[in-house]
Amino acid sequence: MENTKASILTLTQFIVEKADGDQNMALLMNAVQHACKVCANAIKKAGTCDLYGLAETTNATGDDVKKLDIIANTIWVDCMKNCGACCLLVSEEEEEPIIVKNKNKRGPYCVAFDPLDGSSNVDCNVSVGSIFSVYKRKSPEDKNATVDDILRPGLECVAAGYSMFGAATELVITYGQGVFRFALDSAIGEFLYVEQMKIPQGGGKKIYSCNEGNLHSWDAPIKDFVKKCKADGYAARYVGSMVSDVHRTLLYGGIFLYPADKKSKKGKLRVLYEGYPMAMITEQAGGLASTGMFLGKIGRILEVKPEHIHDRCPIIMGGERDVKQVLALYE
Repeated sequence: MENTKASILTLTQFIVEKADGDQNMALLMNAVQHACKVCANAIKKAGTCDLYGLAETTNATGDDVKKLDIIANTIWVDCMKNCGACCLLVSEEEEEPIIVKNKNKRGPYCVAFDPLDGSSNVDCNVSVGSIFSVYKRKSPEDKNATVDDILRPGLECVAAGYSMFGAATELVITYGQGVFRFALDSAIGEFLYVEQMKIPQGGGKKIYSCNEGNLHSWDAPIKDFVKKCKADGYAARYVGSMVSDVHRTLLYGGIFLYPADKKSKKGKLRVLYEGYPMAMITEQAGGLASTGMFLGKIGRILEVKPEHIHDRCPIIMGGERDVKQVLALYE
């Protein structure tokens, strides 16, 4: 799947091909790309339209809400509700799940999303993004969906992805077979295929990415791993937007960590719309995604069973070389 000057694959074409006759999936993924385009436009104009700063409220998980958080959430909710393919939505910005009750606009898919990941960085023009995961409902389609349709392990996700709003706007998606990268060409308003993403063979660059401000609260194995990284000549890179840090890890190699600590026993990142989609993408790109020691055992992020829609889990993901080093310290 390589682009040439004569034939450049658009995301719209890719979605239709990958849908394989599933019209609802095609509608859903086209709504996702539309939401990403509208969000990118809002972020680009934020400075001149007085959209920086706090909205003087907090979201469902206790984070301070920015003006752009509210705008991005409205965009995503409207796009998902009106695409005709969704029956239930979970957003970081909404306390409760959104049930699509209109039978004429209801479809078989449940979508969880963080409409603006890393929004604490948006006022200083650092890269931010959106993250999403998709499930197919299990309950009867002639009735309203329930929260049980989405409170399932990440192994049951049928698609996931993220967009990144930085020097360029990019959209990365997986349907569970490979990871595909697209970049927005603003001149024609289309996402164009860039490449199939794979973590570099052998683990890539020696980079570790974590918030060392929490070092004193970490388990001994995490502390020991970070000390070992410094001794072994690893570079430290940490943006503070999960989208940016994971995107770099997928392209360059290394490891991204947001472990549990004494303050946050389950870690800080949410399972449904941060942990699962990024774990699915990382594994499909040839990497590993683990919780580390969590609830008495070491396991995959995709195997975690969420207790509620805003549940959290620890994150250790990246190339096999580095993730296995962390897990070996636990064992």
